[in-house]
Amino acid sequence: MSLRALRGAITVDANERDAILEGTGELVRTLMERNALEPTDVVSCIFTCTDDLDAAFPAEAARGLGLSAVPLLCAREIDVPGALPRVIRLMVHCYADEGSPPQHVYLRDAKSLRRDLEAAQ
Repeated sequence: MSLRALRGAITVDANERDAILEGTGELVRTLMERNALEPTDVVSCIFTCTDDLDAAFPAEAARGLGLSAVPLLCAREIDVPGALPRVIRLMVHCYADEGSPPQHVYLRDAKSLRRDLEAAQ
């Protein structure tokens, strides 16, 4: 097992609590499934949101998925003019099998943030 960082992002349709929690839940579940992670493998998670999302903390969704013992942090993304709106980003620090390549996850319109990873998804 080696320590690694995994990245991901998802867009949500609206600045609404349910949309943020549902989108975050989808992102975390997908990242954990694609990387065969259990909650005990996760060291910490950092979430960022664009300035147009403030109706809920993404960490709340992660706690609901069994990451309640994991340090979770929410922060603001840099507000760059013209950037993709309503984006939740995630960085997970975890222990994973050295033989498996990291599977970063970009969902919905956030796929445009990392076109270089599309074939891997």
